[in-house]
Amino acid sequence: MLTMKKADYEKILAHAKENLPEEACGLIAGTKDGDKKIIEKVYLLENMDHTNEHFSMNPKEQLAAVKDMRANHLVPLGNWHSHPESPSRPSEEDKRLAYDPTVNYLILSLMDMDQPVLKAFDIDKEKNVTIEELVIQ
Repeated sequence: MLTMKKADYEKILAHAKENLPEEACGLIAGTKDGDKKIIEKVYLLENMDHTNEHFSMNPKEQLAAVKDMRANHLVPLGNWHSHPESPSRPSEEDKRLAYDPTVNYLILSLMDMDQPVLKAFDIDKEKNVTIEELVIQ
């Protein structure tokens, strides 16, 4: 189970909307206690591809985020990105680029701007996708 504060969800949503029509992206960090993962911090990064079909995170921003995680005793929990025009599910490219089976991949669909959908996924080494329970509180 993955838990997120409503304020962090709103931060991701605002960043995704600001970057339309491009995909937005970032990292998530927090704490782990067995199967329970709590997102303590959301990082908003630049999509260096500047496209609505895929994303590449800015390496300098990624490094700064990792340094911040270490300084705040947080562990990397995964990443997030938006799908401006498609459902909240990993694309074939998302699966191909999912290199770490120990983290979560969050996807925010903005297909219906009035009802955005954020889901969390696990993607294993064989590229099998399962939905991780995501609680926003």
